Amino acid sequence: MTRRILTLLFALALVAGFSVARAGEKAPDAKSDPKTDGATEKAPEKAPDDRTPAPDPTKPPAGPPSDEERKPHKKPKDGEVYELKIQELGNFQYDQEKGGNIPKDVAALTGSTVKLTGFMIPLDQADKIKQFVLVPDLFACCFGQPPQVQHSIIVSCQDGKAVSYFPEQIQVEGKLKVEEKKDDGFIVSIFEVTCTSVKPAPK
Repeated sequence: MTRRILTLLFALALVAGFSVARAGEKAPDAKSDPKTDGATEKAPEKAPDDRTPAPDPTKPPAGPPSDEERKPHKKPKDGEVYELKIQELGNFQYDQEKGGNIPKDVAALTGSTVKLTGFMIPLDQADKIKQFVLVPDLFACCFGQPPQVQHSIIVSCQDGKAVSYFPEQIQVEGKLKVEEKKDDGFIVSIFEVTCTSVKPAPK
């Protein structure tokens, strides 16, 4: 599983890096128009850009709160759906090398039904996907900043089920399992969800 995750993130980084390189290339000089007889045409003034600036890919994403600042989770009641952000679920400092420091209130969420929003990175194939990683943001992944392990959710479909690939943000609902999983001695996940619903996130 580790190799598949790293391979996918590396491929995303290559694609994003190529796009950035192309965007930074100098545009070729425009050829002169003989009809202008050497006159220089004034370029139109650029309208002010009111759009929100894109996040800086070179700036590391904000980390989880300290132990003193974090808000403990309250285990939902039976039949209740716990809706929250991925960063809110993993709202704690985690030692990815040694492990063993998952807060008790987080571990107690095992068996709860959760509803999470994020982006899909398939782990098996591009069609009829049976397992994928749910991450908060693809933009940071593409620029070599994969999310921390507590901000990555391994999502598996029920036996005999599969989902299509969604390039846009999705909403996943299912049963949560909190457990450290290792591959070749490395911790690769602590959150797993067996999904009952995968659909586009509300706009």
